Amino acid sequence: MGMWASLDAMWEMPADKRIFGAVLLFSWTVYLWETFLAQRQRRIYKTTTHVPPELGQIMDSETFEKSRLYQLDKSTFSFWSGLYSEIEGTLILLFGGIPYLWRLSGWLCGYASFGPEYETLGFFMKDAIKKFIVTQCILLPVSSLLLYIIKIGGDYFFIYAWLFTLVVSLVLVTIYADYIAPLFDKFTPLPEGTLKQEIEVMARSIDFPLTKVYVVEGSKRSSHSNAYFYGFFKNKRIVLFDTLLEEYSVLNKDIQEDSGMEPRNDEEGESEEIKAKVKNKKQGCKNEEVLAVLGHELGHWKLGHTVKNIIISQMNSFLCFFLFAVLIGQKELFAAFGFYDSQPTLIGLLIIFQFIFSPYNEVLSFCLTVLSRRFEFQADAFAKKLGKAKDLYSALIKLNKDNLGFPVSDWLFSMWHYSHPPLLERLQALKSTKQD
Repeated sequence: MGMWASLDAMWEMPADKRIFGAVLLFSWTVYLWETFLAQRQRRIYKTTTHVPPELGQIMDSETFEKSRLYQLDKSTFSFWSGLYSEIEGTLILLFGGIPYLWRLSGWLCGYASFGPEYETLGFFMKDAIKKFIVTQCILLPVSSLLLYIIKIGGDYFFIYAWLFTLVVSLVLVTIYADYIAPLFDKFTPLPEGTLKQEIEVMARSIDFPLTKVYVVEGSKRSSHSNAYFYGFFKNKRIVLFDTLLEEYSVLNKDIQEDSGMEPRNDEEGESEEIKAKVKNKKQGCKNEEVLAVLGHELGHWKLGHTVKNIIISQMNSFLCFFLFAVLIGQKELFAAFGFYDSQPTLIGLLIIFQFIFSPYNEVLSFCLTVLSRRFEFQADAFAKKLGKAKDLYSALIKLNKDNLGFPVSDWLFSMWHYSHPPLLERLQALKSTKQD
């Protein structure tokens, strides 16, 4: 009886109090769920101390242990930063921090988060300043125009707001690679040679409208490797990180210099110790493996994954703006967060998109994660049909090693968080003779 009486009492509370309580309860529920998953994965990091048999011939124990300790450190930092953020957010909500900050500042601005693997402090600061300036140059006018559209759009403002964000997103995608990305990284055309010729041949074989191939100097930022394509219609371009290419990797040049070796000189005798050192620590992929990685990426294009993701994104955007239009007039939502006398549109966007939509966002995020993993398996299968299974197999292992990824994952943690299937699952699928 006591529990039911408490529930009845909660239901009889004013609407704004119920909304606030539900938001706070859901926030802590998500936090505890995420913490539970993280602890499951942390247990994997602690107990898996030996290289899995599937990787024994390629991944050495030193790299495996380095990756394990790296992920343990990341999980420790993530736990404490997550706890701090949750407590901070709760205190801000409980003590009316949102309306206080609104009155104090009179304006809000976005901020960028930065990765942890910058080479120097000077590079980090220079990059941070650039990101802040570029972000504000985009965010402030876009936010101002969006608020203006909402203000003057009438009953159907959600349609105009959605169309505006659609146009902005298309413009940003169009100009990003040519005008924004070069502000942070150096892009150079891939030199003429065997690799470029083979990339062009593969692109023609699947009717991919390739116009240019670039190498981006990502090694100044981190050791992570990647490849991607961009562009609309008949103007597609491929970008390869220099860390992906064995012949371009700065790390490989450093190894050659440290060992006293001249680049690409196979005639001189080398000690077995030096050969082993280079073999174990050399970064990047051989040409055949690079082609396999590109076969995977082009599979996303050929199978329509990019278009499907754009359609899903825009459907979600339209739905969110429609629901925002339905909810923005509810004074109880503003009162729940301390805004009793006013309903600022910008605060309405914050409350509805960040707090009220939280359950929907969690469900959507999980569904997109499941879909993304399915797309990744399909792209791997596409590369396999191109005859690249063996090279993609070894490339995935090398990329995982270069990126200090840990190859063993808790099934529940990976299912909830990983947009890409765990390494061992992808390797197993590549070895399988079953065709989708």
